[in-house]
Amino acid sequence: MKEIFDQFLQFLQQGIAAIFRFVQLIWTWSAAQISKIMQVPWESWPLWKQILLIIVVCAVAYALFIAAMRLWVAGVRVLAAFASLLAAFVYTLPPILIAGALALGGLWLVNNFNPASLNLPTITVFDRSQDADRPTGRTSGQSRETTGSSAQ
Repeated sequence: MKEIFDQFLQFLQQGIAAIFRFVQLIWTWSAAQISKIMQVPWESWPLWKQILLIIVVCAVAYALFIAAMRLWVAGVRVLAAFASLLAAFVYTLPPILIAGALALGGLWLVNNFNPASLNLPTITVFDRSQDADRPTGRTSGQSRETTGSSAQ
């Protein structure tokens, strides 16, 4: 079972690493293309090429704005998820504390409590011993003191 779990974790790690390599490749390529736009000698170009370049720069800026907004929203969601995780940790503290106290009390009870030391009277509902079937020979009015004093 541990081997399957280790293989699964290794698969996840390789998949996440591949995704990050792909993202890095796209970002690096896009950054190189954007920097090439900024290095063109646009001053000597005719007006129509300059207008076309301005349109391309505006489209690139818009795409970068969309990417930045998506990253901002993702960042806010990550922070909110982290805050929710912290709140869940704090919210579960009382039941966890109660569980620990119950475990401590239960362990103390198991190690230190002896019901025989309480000397509680025992209640017998059904006595099936042989002594219960024999008559004692006493009448209901006699007590132990009278039987004890007559024996002397």
